[in-house]
Amino acid sequence: MDSSRVFVNNVKRVIVKVGTAVVTRPDGRLAVGRLGALFEQLQELNSQGYEVILVSSGAVGVGRQRLRYRKFLNSSFSDLQKPQVELDGKACAAVGQSGLMALYDALFTQLDVASSQLLVTDNDFKDPEFRNQLCHTVNTLLALKVIPVFNENDAVSTRMAPYEDSSGIFWDNDSLAGLLALELKADLLILLSDVEGLYNGPPSDSKSELIDTYLKEKHDEKITFGDKSRVGRGGMQAKVKAAVYCATQVPVVITSGFTRDSILKVLQGKKVGTLFPTKRMMNEIVVSTKDINPRDMAVSARDCSRRLQSISSEERKKILLDIADALVANEAKIRAENEADVAAAQQAGYEKALISRLTLKPGKISSLAKSVRVLANMDYPIGQILKRTKVADGLVLEKISSPLGVLLIVFESRPDALVQIASLAIRSGNGLLLKGGKEAMRSNVILHKIITEAIPTSVGKGLIGLVTSRDEIGDLLKLDDVIDLVIPRGSNKLVSQIKSSTKIPVLGHADGICHVYIDKSADMSMAKKIVLDAKIDYPAACNAMETLLLHKSLLNSSDIKDIIYELKTKGVEIFGGPIACEELSLPKAESFHHEYSSMACTIEFVDDVYAAIDHIHRYGSEHTDCIVTSDDEVSDIFLKQVDSAAVFHNASTRFSDGARFGLGAEVGISTGRIHARGPVGVEGLLTTRWILKGNGQVVNGDEGVTYTHKNLPL
Repeated sequence: MDSSRVFVNNVKRVIVKVGTAVVTRPDGRLAVGRLGALFEQLQELNSQGYEVILVSSGAVGVGRQRLRYRKFLNSSFSDLQKPQVELDGKACAAVGQSGLMALYDALFTQLDVASSQLLVTDNDFKDPEFRNQLCHTVNTLLALKVIPVFNENDAVSTRMAPYEDSSGIFWDNDSLAGLLALELKADLLILLSDVEGLYNGPPSDSKSELIDTYLKEKHDEKITFGDKSRVGRGGMQAKVKAAVYCATQVPVVITSGFTRDSILKVLQGKKVGTLFPTKRMMNEIVVSTKDINPRDMAVSARDCSRRLQSISSEERKKILLDIADALVANEAKIRAENEADVAAAQQAGYEKALISRLTLKPGKISSLAKSVRVLANMDYPIGQILKRTKVADGLVLEKISSPLGVLLIVFESRPDALVQIASLAIRSGNGLLLKGGKEAMRSNVILHKIITEAIPTSVGKGLIGLVTSRDEIGDLLKLDDVIDLVIPRGSNKLVSQIKSSTKIPVLGHADGICHVYIDKSADMSMAKKIVLDAKIDYPAACNAMETLLLHKSLLNSSDIKDIIYELKTKGVEIFGGPIACEELSLPKAESFHHEYSSMACTIEFVDDVYAAIDHIHRYGSEHTDCIVTSDDEVSDIFLKQVDSAAVFHNASTRFSDGARFGLGAEVGISTGRIHARGPVGVEGLLTTRWILKGNGQVVNGDEGVTYTHKNLPL
């Protein structure tokens, strides 16, 4: 979904206006095939729960074609030789309206949709009682899932002629659609045209470009309009005039009625046609007076990060504290958007594990705010002198901590990750580009808005960019000259795709296959608590236990049976390896190398600690693994030989977390071996620089230079 079209998530009532050029063919006959395709889209919206209102032109054009045909049939040859008088427009409207509605009713009936006809004139809207009754009638029809079809009643209008007089409350069906959008409190108006939208030049000119977002101060004086519609009343100029009028309160999209599924694409948030945003939308969504491409976004993040580095530690601290306060102050808004995401995910049939990661549970916002405050009060990480060396007399070399630059974080379904990552980036002085999963779109947008509003203008809101279109990721992954590190947080497939698509260094882990090994000397009461916590505390987390390994001597242990019973009682589905499957009558696990991310796990028996280590190395993901034992010698073997990012003795794997490690928060967990490993906090987002201070020294072939390389106190 494009960032400028996020508002469609809140659209319920939509008005669609079809012009004469869409309704009819060039010869004046009805475009039945095109209308059928449009009505199928309206039927789909109606079935999805949208309140759909149709405003239609075309009655005069259809009536004119019919009357010309009737006149031709009733004319003699001599009559046809005489000058032909133009048919009366009001008579054409009277004849065409019945034929148009007959076709509409037939098309809707075929799609099992009820429709109704409402003919209005501009004089009607001068009566307040009429306006009230109109709203009541339409609301009643929409509640019954009936699609109201509006048209101006040209046959009895007091205008001089329907194509000449533009006076009154509305002056054509475009302005009627705009008036109805305001009067009926619509959430969106879609004006269908015979072109893709509003262009900065003639649509037929190959050099002309489609304007995706209309900004009055930018485009009003730079656009020239061509001829009116071949059949309608006002063409594109009338549509723009109506759109600008309507967008004072209701957003408008002008798009093509000829393009397949154009209405559905608008409501899917795709960047089609030209958007006329409301003033409120301009404040809430990222719309620039120039088109922002991925490179511009990345360069902006880099420039803002350099400004962030130039301010004091206290100023950076204040930004984080302001963010924490803003999160708490806006908790109701955040929860509302998150609940909408969760409801949409449930309706779409997403897996429970994903919905669990998506949900911001009670207390989560205050917990996030607390972690941001902890991060704000930690020691200032940038510019720390890590090493000082006296290279030679009067020549001192310093190694200092420094931000990496610009980070691109791609994460799935966890909106809380956005807060953690953004706060870490600010504390470490890095620019940030974020791409969250589409299922968390509403949550991510509101969180991004709250966070960026806390960033002072001296730094710039471009410090943290939110990428909302999946198409932009491919372009961003090519920017190895601007982006310094990519951190994917998500499925194995996501991480693998990103690694194969970029030259930028990638930090992260593909799987979280964590093991708990219970040794024969384990305290079984302790083992039970650790196993239950590692699996049940947060099953969707990457540090949750996926495989329970048991020493073979525990095969007939009542304590092990008790642990299994407790797991099942808590709702955990248990699968077995070859031995456990046979001995404990468990369903067979499809693979040991499997991350359930849900209330499920695998159990298997092994010969000893060495067999457990071999199993972990063969099937694990080098994330987090734990041993439960009272034998210090056995624990020492396990801790030294298990080659994972985090290895625990007598502690739940759930402790493998940046906040629990005291890092304040984490940007992710790395199972790689270069730069950072395990939970990655502020330190993992830093690199180093060398600062050399002298007083005029030159190399000159090293003549006269006596190198001392003496370590100096910090």
